[in-house]
Amino acid sequence: MKVIEPSELVINSDGSVFHLHLRPDQLADNILLVGDPDRVKLLRGMLTHIESDTRNREFVSATGAFKGKRITLLSTGIGTDNIDIVMNELDALANIDFETRTIKKERRTLKILRLGTSGAIQPDIPAGTLVYSEYSAGLDGLLNWYEQRDKVCDLEMEKAFTQHMHWAPRLATPYFVQNSRVIGKNFNQAVRGITLSAPGFYGPQGRVIRLSLADPLYLSRLASFGYYGLRITNFEMEGSAIAGLSRMLGHEGATVCLIIAQRSNKNMNVDYSDLMFEKAEQAIERLAMEEKAVEMI
Repeated sequence: MKVIEPSELVINSDGSVFHLHLRPDQLADNILLVGDPDRVKLLRGMLTHIESDTRNREFVSATGAFKGKRITLLSTGIGTDNIDIVMNELDALANIDFETRTIKKERRTLKILRLGTSGAIQPDIPAGTLVYSEYSAGLDGLLNWYEQRDKVCDLEMEKAFTQHMHWAPRLATPYFVQNSRVIGKNFNQAVRGITLSAPGFYGPQGRVIRLSLADPLYLSRLASFGYYGLRITNFEMEGSAIAGLSRMLGHEGATVCLIIAQRSNKNMNVDYSDLMFEKAEQAIERLAMEEKAVEMI
Protein backbone atom coordinates (compact mmCIF):
# COMPACT_ATOMS: atom_id res chain seq x y z
CA MET A 1 0.00 0.00 0.00
CA LYS A 2 1.43 3.36 -1.07
CA VAL A 3 2.48 5.68 1.75
CA ILE A 4 2.05 9.39 0.99
CA GLU A 5 5.26 11.19 1.89
CA PRO A 6 5.37 14.15 4.33
CA SER A 7 6.40 16.55 1.58
CA GLU A 8 3.33 15.59 -0.52
CA LEU A 9 0.68 15.75 2.21
CA VAL A 10 1.77 18.13 4.96
CA ILE A 11 0.19 17.41 8.35
CA ASN A 12 0.63 19.89 11.19
CA SER A 13 1.81 18.84 14.65
CA ASP A 14 -1.76 19.03 15.99
CA GLY A 15 -2.98 16.51 13.39
CA SER A 16 -4.56 19.11 11.10
CA VAL A 17 -3.98 19.45 7.36
CA PHE A 18 -1.39 22.07 6.38
CA HIS A 19 -3.37 25.02 4.95
CA LEU A 20 -6.92 24.52 6.21
CA HIS A 21 -5.86 23.68 9.79
CA LEU A 22 -8.74 21.18 10.03
CA ARG A 23 -8.48 17.71 11.52
CA PRO A 24 -10.37 14.82 9.88
CA ASP A 25 -12.88 14.66 12.76
CA GLN A 26 -13.74 18.35 12.25
CA LEU A 27 -15.01 17.93 8.67
CA ALA A 28 -18.70 17.46 7.86
CA ASP A 29 -19.96 15.67 4.75
CA ASN A 30 -21.80 18.85 3.68
CA ILE A 31 -19.48 21.79 2.97
CA LEU A 32 -20.41 25.34 2.00
CA LEU A 33 -17.54 27.29 0.43
CA VAL A 34 -17.44 31.08 0.38
CA GLY A 35 -14.67 33.35 -0.82
CA ASP A 36 -14.61 36.00 1.89
CA PRO A 37 -13.36 34.91 5.36
CA ASP A 38 -15.69 37.48 6.96
CA ARG A 39 -18.64 35.69 5.37
CA VAL A 40 -17.91 32.62 7.51
CA LYS A 41 -18.20 34.83 10.60
CA LEU A 42 -21.54 36.12 9.30
CA LEU A 43 -22.95 32.69 8.47
CA ARG A 44 -21.62 31.04 11.62
CA GLY A 45 -24.61 32.46 13.45
CA MET A 46 -26.86 30.08 11.50
CA LEU A 47 -25.16 27.07 13.10
CA THR A 48 -25.81 25.43 16.44
CA HIS A 49 -23.65 22.99 18.40
CA ILE A 50 -20.43 24.53 17.06
CA GLU A 51 -17.70 21.86 17.13
CA SER A 52 -14.74 23.77 15.76
CA ASP A 53 -13.51 27.16 14.60
CA THR A 54 -10.25 27.42 12.69
CA ARG A 55 -8.35 30.16 10.91
CA ASN A 56 -5.18 30.16 8.83
CA ARG A 57 -4.56 32.96 6.33
CA GLU A 58 -7.71 33.25 4.19
CA PHE A 59 -8.96 29.81 5.21
CA VAL A 60 -11.55 30.28 7.96
CA SER A 61 -13.89 27.45 8.93
CA ALA A 62 -16.66 26.54 11.33
CA THR A 63 -18.33 23.15 11.75
CA GLY A 64 -21.69 22.81 13.46
CA ALA A 65 -25.33 21.90 12.88
CA PHE A 66 -27.95 23.56 10.67
CA LYS A 67 -31.47 22.29 11.34
CA GLY A 68 -30.02 19.05 12.63
CA LYS A 69 -27.60 18.52 9.69
CA ARG A 70 -23.84 18.70 10.18
CA ILE A 71 -22.28 21.46 8.07
CA THR A 72 -18.77 22.84 7.55
CA LEU A 73 -18.45 26.47 6.45
CA LEU A 74 -15.12 27.27 4.81
CA SER A 75 -13.67 30.36 3.14
CA THR A 76 -11.34 29.88 0.18
CA GLY A 77 -10.07 33.32 -0.74
CA ILE A 78 -9.97 34.21 -4.43
CA GLY A 79 -8.96 32.12 -7.42
CA THR A 80 -8.67 28.55 -8.65
CA ASP A 81 -5.12 28.29 -7.26
CA ASN A 82 -6.65 28.50 -3.78
CA ILE A 83 -9.32 25.98 -4.78
CA ASP A 84 -6.58 23.53 -5.77
CA ILE A 85 -5.41 23.70 -2.14
CA VAL A 86 -8.92 23.53 -0.68
CA MET A 87 -10.17 20.59 -2.75
CA ASN A 88 -7.07 18.42 -2.33
CA GLU A 89 -6.95 19.04 1.41
CA LEU A 90 -10.70 18.42 1.86
CA ASP A 91 -10.31 15.11 0.05
CA ALA A 92 -7.28 14.21 2.16
CA LEU A 93 -9.27 14.89 5.33
CA ALA A 94 -12.02 12.60 4.07
CA ASN A 95 -10.08 9.81 2.37
CA ILE A 96 -6.55 9.61 3.76
CA ASP A 97 -5.68 7.90 7.05
CA PHE A 98 -3.49 10.54 8.69
CA GLU A 99 -1.90 7.97 11.01
CA THR A 100 -0.65 5.61 8.28
CA ARG A 101 -0.59 8.17 5.42
CA THR A 102 -2.44 5.72 3.19
CA ILE A 103 -5.64 5.92 1.17
CA LYS A 104 -8.64 4.51 3.02
CA LYS A 105 -10.29 1.43 1.52
CA GLU A 106 -13.77 2.91 1.83
CA ARG A 107 -14.07 6.30 0.17
CA ARG A 108 -16.12 9.14 1.63
CA THR A 109 -18.13 11.34 -0.73
CA LEU A 110 -18.43 15.02 0.20
CA LYS A 111 -21.08 17.46 -1.01
CA ILE A 112 -19.31 20.74 -1.72
CA LEU A 113 -21.21 23.87 -2.77
CA ARG A 114 -19.67 27.25 -3.45
CA LEU A 115 -21.87 30.28 -2.82
CA GLY A 116 -20.35 33.30 -4.49
CA THR A 117 -20.96 36.66 -6.05
CA SER A 118 -20.84 37.08 -9.78
CA GLY A 119 -21.27 39.30 -12.82
CA ALA A 120 -23.95 38.50 -15.39
CA ILE A 121 -22.95 38.44 -19.04
CA GLN A 122 -26.46 38.18 -20.50
CA PRO A 123 -28.63 41.36 -20.41
CA ASP A 124 -31.75 39.50 -19.20
CA ILE A 125 -30.15 38.37 -15.90
CA PRO A 126 -30.58 41.25 -13.43
CA ALA A 127 -28.71 41.89 -10.20
CA GLY A 128 -30.20 39.87 -7.35
CA THR A 129 -30.64 36.74 -9.51
CA LEU A 130 -29.36 33.38 -8.26
CA VAL A 131 -27.50 31.43 -10.97
CA TYR A 132 -26.69 27.73 -10.68
CA SER A 133 -23.74 26.63 -12.82
CA GLU A 134 -24.90 23.77 -15.05
CA TYR A 135 -21.36 23.77 -16.42
CA SER A 136 -18.27 25.59 -15.21
CA ALA A 137 -15.69 26.69 -17.74
CA GLY A 138 -12.14 27.27 -16.54
CA LEU A 139 -10.10 29.87 -18.39
CA ASP A 140 -7.21 29.39 -15.95
CA GLY A 141 -5.74 26.07 -17.11
CA LEU A 142 -5.64 24.43 -13.65
CA LEU A 143 -7.22 21.11 -14.65
CA ASN A 144 -4.71 20.73 -17.48
CA TRP A 145 -2.10 19.75 -14.87
CA TYR A 146 -4.01 16.57 -13.93
CA GLU A 147 -3.96 13.26 -15.83
CA GLN A 148 -7.75 12.73 -15.51
CA ARG A 149 -8.53 16.06 -17.15
CA ASP A 150 -10.10 14.70 -20.35
CA LYS A 151 -12.19 12.13 -18.43
CA VAL A 152 -14.15 14.81 -16.56
CA CYS A 153 -14.38 17.50 -19.27
CA ASP A 154 -16.81 17.99 -22.15
CA LEU A 155 -14.30 18.01 -25.00
CA GLU A 156 -16.85 18.82 -27.71
CA MET A 157 -18.04 21.88 -25.80
CA GLU A 158 -14.43 23.00 -25.40
CA LYS A 159 -13.87 22.65 -29.13
CA ALA A 160 -17.01 24.61 -29.99
CA PHE A 161 -16.05 27.35 -27.54
CA THR A 162 -12.47 27.80 -28.69
CA GLN A 163 -13.59 27.93 -32.34
CA HIS A 164 -16.35 30.44 -31.59
CA MET A 165 -14.01 32.65 -29.54
CA HIS A 166 -11.06 32.45 -31.99
CA TRP A 167 -9.10 31.41 -28.91
CA ALA A 168 -5.52 32.68 -28.94
CA PRO A 169 -2.92 29.86 -28.68
CA ARG A 170 -0.95 31.83 -26.09
CA LEU A 171 -3.84 31.48 -23.63
CA ALA A 172 -4.44 28.43 -21.41
CA THR A 173 -6.68 25.77 -22.94
CA PRO A 174 -10.20 26.22 -21.51
CA TYR A 175 -11.96 23.28 -19.86
CA PHE A 176 -15.69 22.67 -19.39
CA VAL A 177 -17.01 20.52 -16.53
CA GLN A 178 -20.57 19.66 -15.56
CA ASN A 179 -21.52 20.53 -11.98
CA SER A 180 -23.12 18.04 -9.60
CA ARG A 181 -26.54 16.81 -10.70
CA VAL A 182 -27.20 15.68 -7.14
CA ILE A 183 -26.84 19.22 -5.78
CA GLY A 184 -28.37 20.75 -8.90
CA LYS A 185 -31.70 18.99 -8.37
CA ASN A 186 -32.26 21.23 -5.37
CA PHE A 187 -31.79 24.48 -7.33
CA ASN A 188 -34.50 24.13 -9.95
CA GLN A 189 -35.72 27.68 -9.34
CA ALA A 190 -32.34 29.25 -10.13
CA VAL A 191 -31.25 30.46 -13.56
CA ARG A 192 -28.94 27.85 -15.09
CA GLY A 193 -26.18 28.09 -17.65
CA ILE A 194 -22.43 28.04 -18.20
CA THR A 195 -20.36 29.96 -15.67
CA LEU A 196 -16.89 31.15 -16.61
CA SER A 197 -14.13 30.96 -14.00
CA ALA A 198 -11.66 33.67 -14.96
CA PRO A 199 -8.00 33.84 -13.83
CA GLY A 200 -8.40 37.53 -12.94
CA PHE A 201 -10.98 40.20 -12.10
CA TYR A 202 -10.10 42.80 -14.70
CA GLY A 203 -8.77 41.83 -18.15
CA PRO A 204 -9.84 38.15 -17.98
CA GLN A 205 -13.39 39.31 -17.23
CA GLY A 206 -13.36 41.93 -19.97
CA ARG A 207 -12.94 45.00 -17.75
CA VAL A 208 -11.06 47.94 -19.21
CA ILE A 209 -9.59 50.67 -17.01
CA ARG A 210 -6.25 51.77 -18.47
CA LEU A 211 -5.23 48.57 -20.27
CA SER A 212 -6.96 47.54 -23.49
CA LEU A 213 -8.08 43.97 -24.11
CA ALA A 214 -6.20 41.72 -26.51
CA ASP A 215 -9.60 40.88 -28.05
CA PRO A 216 -11.93 43.91 -28.17
CA LEU A 217 -14.84 41.57 -29.07
CA TYR A 218 -14.27 39.32 -26.06
CA LEU A 219 -17.50 40.06 -24.16
CA SER A 220 -19.74 40.07 -27.22
CA ARG A 221 -18.29 36.74 -28.37
CA LEU A 222 -18.98 35.27 -24.92
CA ALA A 223 -22.55 36.53 -24.88
CA SER A 224 -23.28 35.02 -28.30
CA PHE A 225 -21.87 31.55 -27.57
CA GLY A 226 -24.41 28.74 -27.44
CA TYR A 227 -24.14 24.97 -27.12
CA TYR A 228 -27.22 22.73 -27.30
CA GLY A 229 -29.41 25.27 -25.56
CA LEU A 230 -26.80 26.35 -23.00
CA ARG A 231 -25.38 29.86 -22.96
CA ILE A 232 -22.71 31.60 -20.92
CA THR A 233 -24.49 33.33 -18.07
CA ASN A 234 -21.90 34.77 -15.71
CA PHE A 235 -18.32 35.29 -14.55
CA GLU A 236 -16.67 34.27 -11.27
CA MET A 237 -13.25 32.93 -10.29
CA GLU A 238 -13.42 29.54 -8.54
CA GLY A 239 -16.20 27.24 -9.74
CA SER A 240 -14.42 25.38 -12.53
CA ALA A 241 -11.77 23.98 -10.17
CA ILE A 242 -14.46 22.92 -7.69
CA ALA A 243 -16.43 21.09 -10.37
CA GLY A 244 -13.40 19.51 -12.02
CA LEU A 245 -11.51 18.38 -8.94
CA SER A 246 -14.74 17.14 -7.33
CA ARG A 247 -15.40 14.85 -10.29
CA MET A 248 -11.82 13.62 -10.36
CA LEU A 249 -11.88 12.84 -6.63
CA GLY A 250 -15.39 11.38 -6.49
CA HIS A 251 -17.20 14.20 -4.69
CA GLU A 252 -20.31 16.22 -5.52
CA GLY A 253 -19.19 19.76 -6.36
CA ALA A 254 -21.15 22.75 -7.59
CA THR A 255 -21.37 26.54 -7.66
CA VAL A 256 -24.32 28.87 -7.19
CA CYS A 257 -23.83 32.63 -7.47
CA LEU A 258 -25.70 35.78 -6.55
CA ILE A 259 -25.51 38.27 -9.40
CA ILE A 260 -24.26 41.64 -8.16
CA ALA A 261 -22.93 43.09 -11.44
CA GLN A 262 -24.63 43.44 -14.83
CA ARG A 263 -21.85 43.57 -17.38
CA SER A 264 -24.04 44.41 -20.39
CA ASN A 265 -25.51 47.59 -18.90
CA LYS A 266 -22.50 48.31 -16.63
CA ASN A 267 -24.51 48.35 -13.39
CA MET A 268 -23.11 47.18 -10.04
CA ASN A 269 -24.78 46.54 -6.68
CA VAL A 270 -22.29 46.88 -3.83
CA ASP A 271 -24.91 46.72 -1.05
CA TYR A 272 -25.79 43.03 -1.25
CA SER A 273 -24.99 41.72 2.26
CA ASP A 274 -28.59 41.19 3.41
CA LEU A 275 -29.53 39.42 0.18
CA MET A 276 -26.42 37.23 0.35
CA PHE A 277 -27.33 36.19 3.91
CA GLU A 278 -30.80 35.19 2.70
CA LYS A 279 -29.40 33.21 -0.24
CA ALA A 280 -26.83 31.56 2.03
CA GLU A 281 -29.54 30.17 4.29
CA GLN A 282 -31.32 28.75 1.22
CA ALA A 283 -28.06 27.30 -0.12
CA ILE A 284 -27.17 25.56 3.16
CA GLU A 285 -30.64 24.08 3.40
CA ARG A 286 -30.51 22.73 -0.16
CA LEU A 287 -26.96 21.45 0.25
CA ALA A 288 -28.00 19.33 3.22
CA MET A 289 -30.95 17.69 1.44
CA GLU A 290 -30.53 13.94 1.25
CA GLU A 291 -29.68 12.58 -2.19
CA LYS A 292 -27.89 9.47 -3.39
CA ALA A 293 -24.33 10.27 -4.42
CA VAL A 294 -22.94 9.33 -7.83
CA GLU A 295 -20.04 6.92 -8.16
CA MET A 296 -16.44 8.04 -8.51
CA ILE A 297 -15.00 8.62 -11.95
